[in-house]
Amino acid sequence: MKKYLVIFICAFYTIGNAQDTTQTYKKRVLESAEVDILFSYYKQDGDHAAVTGGEGTEELTDITPTIVVSLPLNDDDVLTVDAGISAYTSASSSNINPFDTQNPSPWISSSGASSSDALVHFNPSYSHSSDNRNNIWTANLNVSAEYDYFSIGFGGGYTHLFNEKNSEFGIKAQAYIDKWNPQYPVEFRSWFNRPDIVGDGTYTPSFAEFDNLNRNSYSLSFSFSQILTKKMQGSLFFDLVMQDGLLSTPHQRVYFADVNDFFVGDFQLGDDVEQLPDSRFKVPIGGRLNYYLNDIFTIRTYYRYYFDDWGINSHTANIEVPIKLGDKFTVYPMYRFYNQTAADYFAPKEQHLSTEEFYTSDYDLSDFDSHQYGLGISYKDIFTSTRIWKFGLKSVDLRFNQYSRSDGLDAFIVGFGIKFVQQ
Repeated sequence: MKKYLVIFICAFYTIGNAQDTTQTYKKRVLESAEVDILFSYYKQDGDHAAVTGGEGTEELTDITPTIVVSLPLNDDDVLTVDAGISAYTSASSSNINPFDTQNPSPWISSSGASSSDALVHFNPSYSHSSDNRNNIWTANLNVSAEYDYFSIGFGGGYTHLFNEKNSEFGIKAQAYIDKWNPQYPVEFRSWFNRPDIVGDGTYTPSFAEFDNLNRNSYSLSFSFSQILTKKMQGSLFFDLVMQDGLLSTPHQRVYFADVNDFFVGDFQLGDDVEQLPDSRFKVPIGGRLNYYLNDIFTIRTYYRYYFDDWGINSHTANIEVPIKLGDKFTVYPMYRFYNQTAADYFAPKEQHLSTEEFYTSDYDLSDFDSHQYGLGISYKDIFTSTRIWKFGLKSVDLRFNQYSRSDGLDAFIVGFGIKFVQQ
């Protein structure tokens, strides 16, 4: 009897082990915590400042440090927290109140409180993957604030992989509920009164404060990607974006052709702030095509067509050519072209009439072309052989970009990123 009992136990143990070996191994979505430290430096200049009605210095400097931490909660779930600050100094926005200087001018920055500010953002997100990794659900929260604007956003998405993971479909919805804290140009404030105003007649601007200070944005995005061949992969995207509320920028002046000019020194007092419709519908459509040429060269291309009900149509084309320099280093030259038509409500300084319902002299809404040239270099070590404390260095990325716009705006951008992985 003992003999049969031993045989039975051994057989049961063997069958149990056989069943265990047939269980599917599930790889974790994210093996260990990752930390990205990002930094960008941006500097621009131009002569069409929207704050001063489309004329004046656009000098601006922005520094943006950011940290992104991704934490695996278990085999299937990942929590990511993106937090940072964007600190800028702006000669243009300083001229919301240009009278902090002895000789106010749209070409000279003021020393007022609006000459610098910081935007702080905090964006946590969560993703869950199915056991077979063919279905991914995401949710996110976005919070940001600066001296005249507060934004809170939330959204979610779903991604489905099929055709042995050669095909991928995604859908994402996002909403932003924002609010202005308007900083109107100083001459439109109730207490403004100066004896040195020069002009024919009496300065009586047509300005009135905005009643609705909310701005809401809603978007629905669709994407599809496909591995076409062993060397080629393509994707398409299509977005629907709806905005409503205060879409004007409260501190951007407008000057009318049929209204007398008034000055304090060299600074012309505004006739009103820009007035834009309280709704806007946007549709971007585009795609990417990436081609693996050989072990050294890869070609990445991007195209987007955009239109909205404000009259803007635009085209964006981008090409990037990563060049591998060994196992760890890659350089990638890049070029981006963009052009757009002007919005229906745009006109340069003193070409609007006071009888119009909507008007702006913001050159971001004008007809222009732009070119951006860049070069990047990246270092990747999949074995994370370099370590700092409990983290291994996985990658380093450095980019330089020069941006030039046909209306005279020029900018220089430096981006830096470094990724660590918990060991």
